[in-house]
Amino acid sequence: MELTLLGTGSPLGLPRPDCPCAVCARSRGTRARAATALLVDGALLLDLTPGAALAAARAGRSLVGVRQVLLTAPHDGPPVELPAGLPPAGRVPDGRELTLISGHRVRAVPMDSPGTGYEVVSPDGERLLYLPRGGAPAGLAENHQEPYDLVAADVTGRPDALARLRASGAVGPGTEVIAVHLDHDAPAGAELDRRLAAAGARAVPDGTVLYPGEYHELPEVPRRTLVTGGARSGKSVEAERRLETFPEVVYVATGGTREGDPEWAERVGLHRERRPGSWRTAETTDLVPLLDGEGPALLVDCLSLWLTDAMDRVGAWDDDTWAESGRAALRERTAELVAAVRATRRTVVAVTNEVGSGVVPATAAGRRFRDELGRLNAAFAEECEQVVLVVAGQPLVLRG
Repeated sequence: MELTLLGTGSPLGLPRPDCPCAVCARSRGTRARAATALLVDGALLLDLTPGAALAAARAGRSLVGVRQVLLTAPHDGPPVELPAGLPPAGRVPDGRELTLISGHRVRAVPMDSPGTGYEVVSPDGERLLYLPRGGAPAGLAENHQEPYDLVAADVTGRPDALARLRASGAVGPGTEVIAVHLDHDAPAGAELDRRLAAAGARAVPDGTVLYPGEYHELPEVPRRTLVTGGARSGKSVEAERRLETFPEVVYVATGGTREGDPEWAERVGLHRERRPGSWRTAETTDLVPLLDGEGPALLVDCLSLWLTDAMDRVGAWDDDTWAESGRAALRERTAELVAAVRATRRTVVAVTNEVGSGVVPATAAGRRFRDELGRLNAAFAEECEQVVLVVAGQPLVLRG
């Protein structure tokens, strides 16, 4: 199967006409994207965009051999303008299958939002899944018969769609995932590439020709990641974003609950609303058994609250206790945690705070916490494949 991406952007393209935003300002030249459209083996056109014939010509392809034009989005307006010689464009009812004269089999996949996805099987058996903008498959079987060779989907707009596909087995380790329908709500350039790589996906320029099933190096997803930053820097959002496409996640909340503290309850509530409904929550500071065990990905938020609890347990806030036994007991606890991170086989994303770049604490106990958190962060980071610093909502990769 030969797949030509005539466009990879949103319906309005990228940059959007007359949009002054920063992403649109950066999406010029080779970063510009036409509305998403896919040409399959020169015989099937998935979605139709203005200038499709010109886009095909730029990619060294022709639309002369197209025998079927299928649309993914509802179209209630005037008839779609077709380049000369193309057959009428239409949609296939959900669940219906077509067999084209070219030998391709096409099945319409039901979506959880208005639109239609298409499963395409080539005469040689390669399998493609193409999803519409803002759509995720509805009613997926628990055990998909065989992973697709390639999935083209709205990864930035609907990361949960990729999570569902992975949970059902429709996306496996060898499935190539291509992000399409890219709009200005996603970052541009290197940051887009980094974010997609964390999801096991990638973006390609308009005009790229792909061969599903052909071996190539897939994006490497870091197994252990530490996300650090200051207060309200966006570090928790960055950590959560890294696991949006995982089928299962355990959110480890180390802060627990605080009776009579409405401000804390509001913080916890905002975090819960932001997380996908499929995630499970474990409120605990007992991280070592979780890291030692098998299971889904862990998001630990955060290490600074874990350290607070650990210092409580060893009496580290009292100067005399700290000198007599607290220091040694705390170092033992942190060493045990770091060893568990080193040995774990689970995917882990941990959040922590940078507290050493601001005002020097006024008390000995405050300075003690600052110093111990710095030591813990450094030791934990040493065991991670990727370390990210978030400043003003902008992730800066320090390692990996």
